[in-house]
This record gives sequence, C-alpha cells and structure tokens, in this order.
Amino acid sequence: MSRYYVILNPIAGKGNGEHVRPQIEKNLTDLGLDFKLVETQKPGDATPLTKTGAAEGFDIIVAAGGDGTANEVLNGIMELGDSGKKMPLMAVLPVGRGNDFAYGMGIPVNLDESCKLLANDPRVKIDVGRVKSELFPNGLYFGNGVGMGFDAVVGFVAAKMKIGGIMSYLVAAIKTMFIYFHAPKIDLDLDGKVQTLSPLLVSIMNGTRMGGSFMMAPQSKHNDGVFDLCVVKEVSRGKIVSLMGMIMKGTQAEDPAVSVPQAKKIKITAVEGTLPAHADGVTLCEEGKEISIEILPQALTIITRSQS
Repeated sequence: MSRYYVILNPIAGKGNGEHVRPQIEKNLTDLGLDFKLVETQKPGDATPLTKTGAAEGFDIIVAAGGDGTANEVLNGIMELGDSGKKMPLMAVLPVGRGNDFAYGMGIPVNLDESCKLLANDPRVKIDVGRVKSELFPNGLYFGNGVGMGFDAVVGFVAAKMKIGGIMSYLVAAIKTMFIYFHAPKIDLDLDGKVQTLSPLLVSIMNGTRMGGSFMMAPQSKHNDGVFDLCVVKEVSRGKIVSLMGMIMKGTQAEDPAVSVPQAKKIKITAVEGTLPAHADGVTLCEEGKEISIEILPQALTIITRSQS
C-alpha cells in the first residue's frame, strides 16, 4: 500500500493552502490513504522536506501548493536520484495561484478531484528540464518551463502584487510594457544552431501554460524528449496587447512575429543588454548574461491522468 507524504505550503495562493488544509485531510482520510501532512515554514523548505519524507519511507511525495512548491518537491526528488538514492513518486494537489505545472501535466485543478487522483494512482513518466544560470551554476530542475524576457519580468512584477490569480498577471503585463520594452540582443543556440535576434520573449516549455492563462506551447507534450519554444520578436506596445490575446488562446503560431521551434539543448547568451529569466516561477537571473537548458527524457514518475 502506498504511503503519501504531503508537503503543504500554507501561504500558497495568498493563504489558500492553510484554508484548504481541513479539506485535504478529510478527503485523504475518507479515501483511506495512509498519509502524513507537514507544512513548509519558508521558501525552499519543500526540497529538504521531500528528502525527509523519502528517508522516512514514504514512496509518494505530494506537493500541496503552487508552482513554487511543486518545483521544490521536484528538485528534492531529482537530487535524491543524483545521489544514488531511490526516487519516490511525485504528486500534486494544486492550491496555488497559477498551478501551471499541474495544468500542463494533466492534474485536475479541482482539489476534490486531485485528491481522488491520488487514490486512483495512475502513473506516468515525464521529461524534466535542467537549467544553469548565475544564481544556479550547478543547475535547477524544472517541470513546466523557463521564461526569458517580457514574461519573466511580468512574473517578477506579479509576485510583488497583493492581488492573486490571473488578474495579477494581466495587471503586471500592462505595467511591464512600460518597464521592460527594449529587448536584449541575444545569441539563441538550439541544438547547436545559433541565431542572433532581439526577442520580446523566449519561452522554453515542457508544459503548456505560464502565468495561469498564457498558453505558451499548447502543442507541447511532457514526455516526448524535446522542449517546445515560443519565440516572439520585439514588437510595438500595441502589438504586445494583441499577441497577449493570441497567447491566451494558444493561436500565436499564426502570427509572423512568433516562431515555435523545438530543441533538446538550448543556450541563451546576452550580446547586448541582460537576461531576466525564471524557471517554474523561480528567479534564475534578473540581469543575467547566459542560461543553458537541457531536457532529461522521462526522468520522473508522477501521478497524473494524462498520458501525453
């Protein structure tokens, strides 16, 4: 019988994590699951807690939080594998603001449904990304995606806002049009093929969505061994607004300002200016000079109903 180590971030979703704790405990109890629930106290706690849960013999680590909590749990599991230890399975109860990782992996955002998914226990191997930057010279694992440029700054601005949900990203995007407009000139290396350009943004996706509503790579599959990119050329402010609407619908590939290549290994180097970038919402650099990214095919097993 599986044992579940639930790591709850009480401040996820602007405090939604603590609010839904009784609901989680009741659901898991009613479903007859053998579980232990612990809470994080500060950012970064979920990674060592993951290793604690594994050491205590729990074979499924559940990230009950948002994308940040999920990323920390994912990194804890991957680091266990790096050290030669048995890797527990990963599961997610999405109670955060964006829940983009859960969405891209096919995990239901409805809490009751995601709890039932734990009991049903369907398992899928997914690809995992690893990115290196100035703040993470040894690498950071990610499950959903890396954003460089406009969308990264939107995330930085949204994280500082009091409002939550998609509204925080929309308001942040409007503010960012006036904060971050002149794109850096970069060398974009996709599997050894280099092009020099000044993009508004570059998204490298294993999942499909960022910012709670922006379908950066609607065609992406999380177990095909390649990243799906969304590269947007520098455009006018007015064009940014129309492109935002297209990205929310997932139709941006129709626009000549957008390209959607695939790659396994990616390096982005600032030729002029600097790189603002994040991975799963974790700041990689605000004024970086280089980031490098690689995909690890089917490196992690998660509980999800999605097979593609």
